[in-house]
Amino acid sequence: MQNFRNYYAILGVAKEASGDEIKRAFRRLARQYHPDLNPGNKEAEERFKDIGEAYEVLSDTTKRAQYDEYSKFWKQKGFQNARRAAAGRTWGDRSESRVADNLDYSEFIDFNSFVDRLLNRRGEPTAPPQPGNRDYYRPGTTRTAYTVKPPVARDAEARLTIPLEKAFSGGRERIRLEDGRSLEVNMPPGLVTGQRIRLKNQGINGGDLFLKITVAPHDFFRLEGVDLYCEVPVTPSEAVLGSAIEVPTLDGMVKMNLPRGVRHGQRLRLSNKGYPINRDRRGDQIVEIQIATPTQLSTDELALYEQLRAIESFDPRANLPI
Repeated sequence: MQNFRNYYAILGVAKEASGDEIKRAFRRLARQYHPDLNPGNKEAEERFKDIGEAYEVLSDTTKRAQYDEYSKFWKQKGFQNARRAAAGRTWGDRSESRVADNLDYSEFIDFNSFVDRLLNRRGEPTAPPQPGNRDYYRPGTTRTAYTVKPPVARDAEARLTIPLEKAFSGGRERIRLEDGRSLEVNMPPGLVTGQRIRLKNQGINGGDLFLKITVAPHDFFRLEGVDLYCEVPVTPSEAVLGSAIEVPTLDGMVKMNLPRGVRHGQRLRLSNKGYPINRDRRGDQIVEIQIATPTQLSTDELALYEQLRAIESFDPRANLPI
């Protein structure tokens, strides 16, 4: 059969493969042969097109069933005679060559004509060229009537998980989608989980693509509304005497003054160091103090703690409610 392509072999799956197996094979091959990863490689580009065409057919249960029926039909004895006889019929003239879904498979001149009809890329096939036609001299030439059907634009949605630092600062970022495409996105600052970014004309057939944002959990910061929360450890002496310490923020390290006698679990506020509210305002960063007890002490440090215990008057258990 002219131009016949085994879509199962192209995707490297068995004919009995499930929809999930077909999807996984397509994603793997699409990433491997994507033009962005193979610049200037025409062979990879053609392979990428074949992979896409195979997936478009096999991922749709109706199209897959018609493809399977056609694959069996063209192998039957007498198919070529049936095809030639079909050239003299109109599209509405059905015969015993009808197999399934109201398609008369013998009327397709070659495999490309069948796929074009299956994927709504072309109109109905007509008879091969006749002597006297200026295209008749071309070996293997067939005539196909084209009906231009503008594709229906549809919006699509994809999920994108980004680190907190990138969500905070925004800016241009190159991302790779599940379908293998690579896009450069200009992300606004202050993105939050659940927010959507619209990419115009990047959806299906010219529709829009909406990126649904998920901000990945951070090891240090916790975002609540427009405020950032974090826990910062301090030494017992820093807590008792007060001290200027350095605290991490999304802008880098900043100095924060601990008041004398700060308590474990006490929260201090760094104004305007949280998440963006608008161009000129931000939330705050809330710093929760954690008093860290040393576990390894030098001889001198241990001696000083012994002296302190001997003279200290503070009794944390003096007011227990029992």
